[in-house]
Amino acid sequence: MNIGILVAVLFYELILIGGIGYWVSRKSARDGHNEAEFTLGGRQLGVPVVAATLALTVLGTPHIMGIFEMAWDMGATALWFSIAHVILLVVICLSTGLWVRRTGVNSVPQLLETLYSPGIRMMVSCVMAGSIFGVLTLETQGLAILLSTMTGWEIKYAAIAGGVLGVLYVVLAGIKEVGWINVLNAILMYVSVILAMLFLAFKLPGGDFSSVAEFYTASDDEHMLTIFGPPELLWTFAFGLVVALVFSQPANQPLLQVCMAAKSEKTIIRALWIAAPVNGLFGVFICVIGLTAKSLPEFQVLGPKIAATTMLLNLLPDWLVIFLIGSFMAAILSSFAMTALAPATIFSNDIYKRFYNPQATEAQIASVTRVAIVLLATAAIVVGSILPTILPSVGWVLAWLMPVLWLMVSGLFWKRTTVGAFITLLTVWFINTLWSFTHLPDLLNMTNIPNSYVMLVTTIVAGTVTNMAFSGRPGYFKSDTCSA
Repeated sequence: MNIGILVAVLFYELILIGGIGYWVSRKSARDGHNEAEFTLGGRQLGVPVVAATLALTVLGTPHIMGIFEMAWDMGATALWFSIAHVILLVVICLSTGLWVRRTGVNSVPQLLETLYSPGIRMMVSCVMAGSIFGVLTLETQGLAILLSTMTGWEIKYAAIAGGVLGVLYVVLAGIKEVGWINVLNAILMYVSVILAMLFLAFKLPGGDFSSVAEFYTASDDEHMLTIFGPPELLWTFAFGLVVALVFSQPANQPLLQVCMAAKSEKTIIRALWIAAPVNGLFGVFICVIGLTAKSLPEFQVLGPKIAATTMLLNLLPDWLVIFLIGSFMAAILSSFAMTALAPATIFSNDIYKRFYNPQATEAQIASVTRVAIVLLATAAIVVGSILPTILPSVGWVLAWLMPVLWLMVSGLFWKRTTVGAFITLLTVWFINTLWSFTHLPDLLNMTNIPNSYVMLVTTIVAGTVTNMAFSGRPGYFKSDTCSA
């Protein structure tokens, strides 16, 4: 355990989180709308804040610990996870993010009530909150691994410490706090990772990464050095994750909540030019670090969970380790914060206010949201300490949201049929459950078919058939009044 590094990293995080949280809270209080800004920031977030928050919301444990872990077995093919996120950000900033900002809703389930019915809103609220919670447990795992590497603590204790930091990241001042912390952390993250790559290269034989390439070539693992790895990996992992992300996340609350809080639609479009490169290029650095760790015998023996972070702690100067590990932790904390805020917002807006206290004030909603964040984080700590495999878990969790994106697109632009929406949701969710927890893929001789492919086809078929079979209203944007 390096006490100096640990103290410095935690000091940086606490000062940054506490300082910005206090500043944002005081500023909002002076403006007279502190609690009203907790979940959506008064819909006044500018380009830098929106861009940094979009980039870092999906640049957490899966991007860092997940790519470290998966690069171990599949090499550069793991970069398809980053490629998929770049595509995802393009889709959000040019379509769904603009739509939710235009309609002025507070959550995705609220939009679905506008398009369909209160029942659809409740169904999607529950499933979406559960799906986001699944990702939250993975973010907790990433924080636990980082802290465990630095301290030698057991994962369960490291998960508790990481969860507490994650709660502080958002609970003081909400989405504005997250956004401004993200701006500073994004700058630090890129400066530190570029310096880390330079210092790491100097520590390797020859003063560059050629020895890493030679290791994989000598091991007959040249496919580890290209994103176009073995065809079975491209089919089952790479393209499967692309489908899972691009056809589910554009309708998910964490990213769309950032867009709902943007100043305008133009703000979202401009933010794309920052968010996409910041998110996509970072994955390249992470993959190179992961491949390097496996090529060095002294770190290879540690296994995929902690080899890369341990290598960085041992080979880089302490001051750079502080900045690098701090930026890794900050990126994961950002994802943790938005992934906790999103389901908490769904609970306070779509369940508490909609069905239990319609007259709730903004202060009451903010209080309920804070309590929900703490409870969600506590549950995530328990699950995250079990250490499920990161990226495959993400693929399964996201498949649940594919029919939600369909309902959004269909309801806005084509046709709104509540019966069809109900049947589509239940059909896709039922088949996803069978595909994941029964021997159905074996019986159909489709074991190697990712569930994301099956769910996408099921969503399109069920959505199209039910829309044609049942009567309904025209799409929201096609209606004369644009009202439910």
